[in-house]
Amino acid sequence: MTISFNGRVAVVTGAGHGLGKSYALALGARGARVVVNDIGGAIDGSGHSGTPADAVVEEIRAAGGEAVANYDSVADPESAANIVQTGIDAFGQVDIVINNAGIVRDKSFHKMTLEDYEFVARVHYLGSVYVTHAAYPHMREANYGRILMVSSNSGIYGNFGQTNYSAAKMAVVGFMNTLKIEGARNNIVVNALAPLAATRIAEPSGIFNTYDPELVTTDAVAAMVTYLVSEECTDSGNIVAATAGYYSRIQIVESEGVRVDPRAEMTPDRIAELWPQIHEMRNPQPYEDALSNLTAVMAKED
Repeated sequence: MTISFNGRVAVVTGAGHGLGKSYALALGARGARVVVNDIGGAIDGSGHSGTPADAVVEEIRAAGGEAVANYDSVADPESAANIVQTGIDAFGQVDIVINNAGIVRDKSFHKMTLEDYEFVARVHYLGSVYVTHAAYPHMREANYGRILMVSSNSGIYGNFGQTNYSAAKMAVVGFMNTLKIEGARNNIVVNALAPLAATRIAEPSGIFNTYDPELVTTDAVAAMVTYLVSEECTDSGNIVAATAGYYSRIQIVESEGVRVDPRAEMTPDRIAELWPQIHEMRNPQPYEDALSNLTAVMAKED
């Protein structure tokens, strides 16, 4: 099987460097027409340059593909909408959105300013919302869409100095969880990725002290991304980890828990007694949505 994107248009935000660049190049090589978005700033979101996006566009074109550059910020609703409009104006449609744009402003929480907290959340979470919101009507009309949220192990598991980044990266998972339900009727598949690669945004974390950057390549992640936004991928609502030679699915699960008579009075003292059983991860169970969780609990009560 050879996955092709002939006839498809992809928007990749933050595509001037690192992972985003690899995604754009991989899609372009397989026939997608690509909107290469990047503000061309530093990893903290400061500065602006068209050079990174232009360079990626030229690389795609030199390989025989089609691409157009966009320099707007995802952090502003109007600018984010213009990213999608660039694809509509240039190619007449938008089928794929990869919400890859991101910044870091790492500090321990007690040293972090609210400005740094809010700006990171605006780029990672609201930026994903703004771009997706602009593309979504076009996908509904076409009865087809592929949307990828970029989460992170920092959001799923936590990482010192990244309360802002971690919270934003889990917010996109919540966004995905409901959007995949709403999008199903229009053949819109929504997934989330937790990537790890040797990029400039990952360098401050010190991860290269643990992993060889020559092994933790962007191409290894791009292979997963290319599949997730293809027609061949019809599974929706997944969190997928991807790094050097390792790919997995991550799930949120609930333990078996403890059931008590709902008519009985509960006290903090009783909770303390039950805590070891509540805390123990016995027979963990994933749920597809909030209602299936409630249904399962009530059925066991009956």
